[in-house]
Formats: sequence, structure tokens, C-alpha cells
Amino acid sequence: MSSELLCTERPLFGGAISSSFPQRFQDASNIRQVPDHQEVFVDPSRDESLIFELLDYKSDVGDNVSASWFLHDLAREQDAEAFKLIEQSQVIDAPVLSFGNIPSVVTTAVGEMAISKGRQGREAQNLVRVYVANLRLKGVETDVLVTAYEPILINPLSESANAVASGLAVPASQSGILPMCDVTKHALSTFRVNDWSLFGSSA
Repeated sequence: MSSELLCTERPLFGGAISSSFPQRFQDASNIRQVPDHQEVFVDPSRDESLIFELLDYKSDVGDNVSASWFLHDLAREQDAEAFKLIEQSQVIDAPVLSFGNIPSVVTTAVGEMAISKGRQGREAQNLVRVYVANLRLKGVETDVLVTAYEPILINPLSESANAVASGLAVPASQSGILPMCDVTKHALSTFRVNDWSLFGSSA
């Protein structure tokens, strides 16, 4: 079955943005508070998450390293250990996301890190693979981050083990679902801005 058949278009930020990804991802705002600049979707059965985030444009970070820069920043924010950058892409033009004749670009990066859930300590760290896509909407001075978390090894001391068995995570291919690498690619390829006024005075 194709990824298109497994995915459905979702409205983000009140419908000002849309993107398509699997229905198994639930809107986290239905169960906990989510910051206004984020849209968070989770699959509790696999402890996987997909996050869309709007940030002020980081003009001091070069396009060619922006996704890996944000990935390192996420690792620092979450006090991660054993961080490893696996791959990073070249800069890709995104003409469908250009505004005011100012081009937008996309870069992606993939890494692995050991992080804890919530306020749990380092003894409860899970090993996760993190996929980051950075859409640089320069016309509205905004960096959009699309971040996907995929557990590789669940610590028995982690609260994740309550919902997902501890140990090595079951590969998506064995579960008959779309792997997170493809979830991220599909969410990125279908990302659209429907209402540029979301970005305020810049638009």
C-alpha cells in the first residue's frame, strides 16, 4: 500500500498550514497543553511523535547546516547523551513555499541520541532516532521545524515502557505501518502554507 493511502491531510495552526501523515498520529493537544508555536502528534502505541514548530528565522545559521544545527540544539535542550549525526542533506529549493519572490529552502538531518522522558533522570534514557526537516521561509522570516522521534531502544526504567515494551523497538515494517523516515518525508512533501497571514506583519 502506498504512503498516500496510509496518510491523510491534517490542518495545522488553525488550518493556516496543512500537511499529510498517518492517521495513527493523535493530536497531543487533546491530552496535554501544547505551546502555541507547536503542533504535536503522537502514536502512544509506539512512543513515536511528529512535531511541527514555528521559530524566528536564524539568520546567523547557514542554509547548508541549518537542519543539523537545529538537531544539535534539540540534543542540547534535552540534555541528550551519545549524540550521533547520521546524515544531512544538501539544500533543496522549495518554490511552492516561496513568499514575495523570496525563495524558501529545505534541509534535513538524521541523528541518534539518548534522552529521558519529561522529568525522568539519565538512568531512564531511551535511545531514539530523530529526523529533522528545516523549512526556511525567508519571505516571512520563519524557520519551520518538522521533527520526528522514533525509539530504537526503550529503557525498562522509562515511563515509555508502560505503554511500549522495553527493549528493542519493533520495526515499522514488521508492524505493517509507515516507518518514521517515510512519515517525515511525506509530511515534508505535502507541507503547504494556506494562509500567510499566520506569520503576522512579515506577511
